Amino acid sequence: MFETYAALAERALQGEPPSERDALWILDGEDVALLPLLQAAFAPRERHFGRRVMVHVLNNVQNGLCPEDCGYCSQSRDSDAPIRKYAMKPDEEIFAEAEAAARAGASRYCMVLSGRGPSVAATRRLAEVIRGVKERFPIEVCLSVGLVEEEHARILAEAGLDRLNHNLNTSASHYPDICSTHSYEDRVRTLVAAKKCGIEPCSGLIIGMGEESRDIVEVGFHLRELEVPSIPVNFLIPIEGNPVTDDGSLTPERCLRALCLMRLINPAAEIRVAGGREGHLRHLDALSLWPANSLFVEGYLTTRGDAIDDTYRMIRDAGFEVEGNPASPTPEIGAGFRLDGDRALLKPDVARDA
Repeated sequence: MFETYAALAERALQGEPPSERDALWILDGEDVALLPLLQAAFAPRERHFGRRVMVHVLNNVQNGLCPEDCGYCSQSRDSDAPIRKYAMKPDEEIFAEAEAAARAGASRYCMVLSGRGPSVAATRRLAEVIRGVKERFPIEVCLSVGLVEEEHARILAEAGLDRLNHNLNTSASHYPDICSTHSYEDRVRTLVAAKKCGIEPCSGLIIGMGEESRDIVEVGFHLRELEVPSIPVNFLIPIEGNPVTDDGSLTPERCLRALCLMRLINPAAEIRVAGGREGHLRHLDALSLWPANSLFVEGYLTTRGDAIDDTYRMIRDAGFEVEGNPASPTPEIGAGFRLDGDRALLKPDVARDA
């Protein structure tokens, strides 16, 4: 049986994905041994990223007020979740949050705006914000802003945007079960527009929305076909008031199997363990770093996540290191942090720096 895992690892090291049959076995096989599977996924992860972990911080720049009906989202028009709704934050508030992300050792600052997609005028304002962040802080910028066409993508590219996020979320056939106000094809078109204009696309999926294993496999292979270099793997966070709720499929082992699958299908991509990491992986959280080389800290838009100090301790205890950025002179702990026992504390002199 160990030959099977060695063969999966070798295919990934050669840049080749598993067969569809093997992909389904990874998710559903009753005879799958988790630790050998994790080691197989670690082989390409180590080759392309070593033991480095990229840390991302999300900033909800605009919350709620969305006309779309995505059933998994607490910001959608059909959600009854009690969230605070607000239009786009002032620029200085966004810059302050970008600075906090940079000083905390984040590799990338991810700005998220609710809504179907920006107007051209709104895109130009976002472009100025992106320029401001890039001028002030040594951190990459990712933007999630809904559907965009080439005109919007070109404006964002000229501003220096590093990545545009737009998740496929699920397979084309399952997509109508979670959203009706736009299509799977609309999402693909957004990714193609970003790539055509020179922006790296970031796109992933949400697991636990009533999909079948074949849907997960289909998304993994489509992301490979689209040559997406950054793939966030989300595990549905059940939020009271949302039409789509937890389907009961998400055990820690299934989450880890899904992460291994995404790594083996897309061996050179940045695989990010994203929303739902803490709640669904629970005590196996650290094992996600064997297939994944990236994660979020400090929450997921409308839900909380582990604090930075807890996450950095988990990374370090598992034998990995935070990649950091030029603003973080001690990336193994995080920018501006020192260890006080087991807790990371902000240095007073860093807190005063402009």
